[in-house]
Amino acid sequence: MKVLEAVVVGGTLVALSFGGAWAQDAKQDVQDIRQDRKDIRKDTKDLQQDRRDLRQDRRELYQDRKTGDTDAVTKDLKDIRQDRRDIRKDANDLQQDRRDLRQDRRDLSKDRRIGQDIREDRRDIREDRRDVRQDTRDIRQDRRDLSQDRREFYQDRKAGDKDAVAQDRKEIRQDRKDLKADARERRRDVRELRRDRRDLKQDVQEGREAQPK
Repeated sequence: MKVLEAVVVGGTLVALSFGGAWAQDAKQDVQDIRQDRKDIRKDTKDLQQDRRDLRQDRRELYQDRKTGDTDAVTKDLKDIRQDRRDIRKDANDLQQDRRDLRQDRRDLSKDRRIGQDIREDRRDIREDRRDVRQDTRDIRQDRRDLSQDRREFYQDRKAGDKDAVAQDRKEIRQDRKDLKADARERRRDVRELRRDRRDLKQDVQEGREAQPK
């Protein structure tokens, strides 16, 4: 098993090997599948040969019985028993190779899915962080706008400009609405970020459990 790379996710140390472990596992699974197929082809040929040998020995047994050659008949019976043992053995080998092929295909599918899930989690986390940073900038700008509109409100009220004061009040109300909306958006994005971090940790844990001991 490869040594996993240490990565900090949201203040939590998480063991990962995004470019290595699962990609290497998938590569190994592909090699195992190729080997399984080779073994299946070989066992199939062996089984076919065993059956040809059995048919041939049966023909020889029939001929030797017809000629009354007792020694040859005894040998033919021995050969037939051996042929049947070979057939059972090669048939069992073939079944095992097919089971191995099915298992390796399942392993390949799982390793590819784990790697894909982790890549998607990382991408989601990057996007969430960008959203949170943008939300933070928007909130700061909303606060600056609110402060500026308040200063203008005080100045206009001091100057006795009623129309300007009314306009300033409308802008202040809008600034507060914008500030609340952006704050809500930031809270939502923070929740999304936390959820995606949990998903990442869960997928990493699943990957660890799938690693060979």
